[in-house]
Amino acid sequence: MFNKETEYALRGLVYVQIQQMKGFKPGIIEIAKEIDAPLFYTGKIMQRLVKMGFLMSTKGKGGGFYFDLSKPDLPLKAVIKAIEGPKAYSGCGFGLKSCDDDQHCSLHDQYAPIRASIDKLVSENTVQSLASDFNNCDDILLKRLID
Repeated sequence: MFNKETEYALRGLVYVQIQQMKGFKPGIIEIAKEIDAPLFYTGKIMQRLVKMGFLMSTKGKGGGFYFDLSKPDLPLKAVIKAIEGPKAYSGCGFGLKSCDDDQHCSLHDQYAPIRASIDKLVSENTVQSLASDFNNCDDILLKRLID
């Protein structure tokens, strides 16, 4: 649904939050391995997230990535919009460049509630809420992210 950069960013952010809840600051190598993403691409994404103000990082021994606890929880929508732009999931369901309420494709009316549901989903969920859900999960496949 989202591009690879967004998927890796979201997984990376959730992983950092899970580790921070355990008192750790993961580094690039650990994050890339645990979210199953290419190392150098993960590094670029994580540094971009720092520049955007979503994360903090420190270098050297004891360094790594972490969240500023004085900031509010991070909505998924903010990350998605920052990486993919404001039209990340508001475009035409058929992929047309020009599709609106006046001139629309045959999927327009059926796709509108899907767009609204996605917007609600990413607006109401945060990186921190996903990390808490993963931390409390019994699913063995999902445990890979937190163990």
